[in-house]
Amino acid sequence: MSIDSPPRASFTDEHPSLKVRTPNARRRELVSKIMSWVLAGTVIAALTPLVLLLWQVIARGGPAFGWEFLTQLEPMSFRETGGGYAAGIVGTLYMTGVAAIVSIPLGICAALYLNEQPHGRYAGTVRFFTDVMTGVPSIFVGLAVYALLVSGSGGLGIGFGTAAGAAALGIIMLPIVVRTSEEMLRLVPADLKFAAVGMGARQWQTTFKVTLPAAAPGLTTGAILAVARGAGETAPLLMTALGARQIITSFTGAPQGDIGLLMLDGFRQPFAPGIERAWAGGLTLILITLSMSIIARLIARRSQV
Repeated sequence: MSIDSPPRASFTDEHPSLKVRTPNARRRELVSKIMSWVLAGTVIAALTPLVLLLWQVIARGGPAFGWEFLTQLEPMSFRETGGGYAAGIVGTLYMTGVAAIVSIPLGICAALYLNEQPHGRYAGTVRFFTDVMTGVPSIFVGLAVYALLVSGSGGLGIGFGTAAGAAALGIIMLPIVVRTSEEMLRLVPADLKFAAVGMGARQWQTTFKVTLPAAAPGLTTGAILAVARGAGETAPLLMTALGARQIITSFTGAPQGDIGLLMLDGFRQPFAPGIERAWAGGLTLILITLSMSIIARLIARRSQV
């Protein structure tokens, strides 16, 4: 007499059809849609101020922006139409370039030290002052540079000009370069360093031939961000560069122009032509920053190829 085996469950009992939607699936789909809406709303809320800002700057500064604005000097009277911020553009690029030449190499070297010697003798001190300088208002940087370089009583007394303005911008840019470069260097895989050491490379060879090339895209991006921050600063230049309406090429001995300083003068007076040029100056700063960001992206993309 054969023993009947228990009935086996059918395929449909063990594995229900995918077309059948369970209550849990409906709930998960609803939660997913709600979270998608929430994320889309936060993105829109974050982009709205930026879009409104760009719209205002383009609408108010666009009529005065053009080749004449980029190549000509500002008229002596704010009532006059035409003219441009050539002196401010040259001064901004001049001071920012000098500050970048000094601060970027120093910042990358400091980041290399913190990355290669994280527990070194001066690592904690460097990190402490970097964090402090990152949060210091830029106006205090201008005061410090004024007391140390510009003022003749207690300072070097070199006067207002390119050197003092570049020093203030360099101090602002330096901690940004250090922090961003340190984070980028930390992202370099340790296996690359171990492989270089295993092949007989010394520490300096590993640093300059393996670590730096691997982190080059991130280092470039951090440097460009620091330069963009320096180009948009105005407060420290009030007490260091002072401002000028003529193109100044001297390094010391004469006040230097800046886009932000010309914008400040333009917005403080009631005449429409001067205010329109000030808005065009803001549009110029946005374009300079955007150009730097695009260059950084192109360099980073080319380095990864």
